[in-house]
Amino acid sequence: MAVDDVDGTLAAMGPRLRAAREHHGATLAGVSCATGISTSTLSRIETGRRKPTLEVLLHLSKEYGVSLDEMAGTAPAPTAEPRATAPLSFGDDKAVLPLTRYVGGLHAHKHVLPALENPPARPRQVSHDGHEWLCVLYGRLWLALGDQDLILTPGHVAEFDTRTPHGVANASPGGPVEYLIMFGPQGERLRPRTPAAAGRGSRQPNRAQAGREEQP
Repeated sequence: MAVDDVDGTLAAMGPRLRAAREHHGATLAGVSCATGISTSTLSRIETGRRKPTLEVLLHLSKEYGVSLDEMAGTAPAPTAEPRATAPLSFGDDKAVLPLTRYVGGLHAHKHVLPALENPPARPRQVSHDGHEWLCVLYGRLWLALGDQDLILTPGHVAEFDTRTPHGVANASPGGPVEYLIMFGPQGERLRPRTPAAAGRGSRQPNRAQAGREEQP
């Protein structure tokens, strides 16, 4: 493998490692305690500002339960039909369906939070480098963004800098919540390219704004 290919593979591991950690249901602090790797090192690797060493990759491979080939994106392609891909389930019963191959830049996945039997507690918040965009497809999603609490319903969109503490939860018992997430590890943002029709004002997306949404 050429040097450029090696560098590219290592650089592309950041988003995959972040996705693997989220799929594992772990925080940077939790992974740090389990592996002995500092949270700052983990964060820099996930955001592409530092290349992971083999020792670090071996620790993370064991912690997340994924192979080095999967981390590098060199695992053999599945023989099953692409549509047969099933969502991944985790300890908190959340299901995540990857929609991209996590090869760097913007990547997307679909999350499903299960129905609750009891009223939810305020979501646990995390913060990290990057920019996130989410859109609710079904149900009521509680987005705790800094000191704001927003309830998003189908069609609502939220976009925010992930350095702001944030967390989500099913906002009410009785049914699941489905939502899409697009994440830019380097702070990439979505950029609409469709021009407004002549004689008409441009239509803005239905974006969640502080103080304008229903409170939980």
